[in-house]
Amino acid sequence: MDLDVDYATTLVAAVLLGVGFVLQQYAAAQEPDSRFLSWRILTDLLRQPRWLLGIGCMVAGYGLAAWSIGHLELTLVEPLLTTYLVWALFLAVPMSRQSVKAAEVTGALILCAGVALLSASRSATPIGLSFGSLSHWYAAAIIAGVAFVAVQVGHRRQGQVRATLTGLGAGLVFGIQDALTRQTLQIVQGHSWTILFSTWSAYALLGAGIVGIWLMQSAFSAGPLHYSLPTIAAGEPVAGIALGILVFGDRIQISPGMLAIEAGGIAALIVGVVAVAQSSAFSGLHKITDVIRPGAEADDHPAPRPTLDTSPNGKHPTGPKRSKGSEARKLSRPAHRRQVHDSPSGGDIR
Repeated sequence: MDLDVDYATTLVAAVLLGVGFVLQQYAAAQEPDSRFLSWRILTDLLRQPRWLLGIGCMVAGYGLAAWSIGHLELTLVEPLLTTYLVWALFLAVPMSRQSVKAAEVTGALILCAGVALLSASRSATPIGLSFGSLSHWYAAAIIAGVAFVAVQVGHRRQGQVRATLTGLGAGLVFGIQDALTRQTLQIVQGHSWTILFSTWSAYALLGAGIVGIWLMQSAFSAGPLHYSLPTIAAGEPVAGIALGILVFGDRIQISPGMLAIEAGGIAALIVGVVAVAQSSAFSGLHKITDVIRPGAEADDHPAPRPTLDTSPNGKHPTGPKRSKGSEARKLSRPAHRRQVHDSPSGGDIR
């Protein structure tokens, strides 16, 4: 019975995460490009009720996920949490008024299967028996460096590349956050919660959460949800698995069968990300935000710029703009009249 409750709790966490991500992107997509990678994007979004509801769902989801990490093995938690991509897809369908396609659902399931295969290739050490000391966290610094490079490259691009790379950076930071959650749970176990004020992992967990949210909102504002969410969904478990092995000593079995499972998991991740990225529901959700974004119509239909053309006598034309044919006739008539006036006989020169 307890195991069923743990599974149900993890699935509820995934649903809350999926709902929270869709609501956040719906609000963040209305932010101007000048807010990209600016802390002002958070202060702007704090005034939007829809975004606050999305943040509330995400915080509740991660709270339940933290509880699941303390009661289940990570090999079970990570695949179940990754199903938030499926729930986000189903929520985006009615909001965008798009029909869900079998290929999109299949892609999301393949993505979840890829995470499951990668998780199955290792065995998690129970909470309290691992060796997550500070000296082993160099791997988190390496992952953070990869995230930094991805965000910087995305900052120099536009559209899909910017949203995808920034989403990857956010996913890697969230993977570090998951590992810090595990570290914090180990410290709290058997102690009072007041010990959190004197441990480094609690402050690092708070910082990683803020940076992850900031990067995710920037990714959401840079393009449709299907540009960024798949890389977030893939980057978070990959970083979490790597830190589980390098920091907490989770064991992996190196054998031909396990290597085949890992290769299959990586291939499934790539195929799933590509399939979900083609979702018409996610792109349709972005079109709705384009319609309701303040000033969108003015941006899409800029006012005509005044012409700098002048008439032959140096004065600006005051009449309505004429077609090229009428302008040609207008220019030809004065030339013809000058020819007639200059002719000795007043006749037409041929």
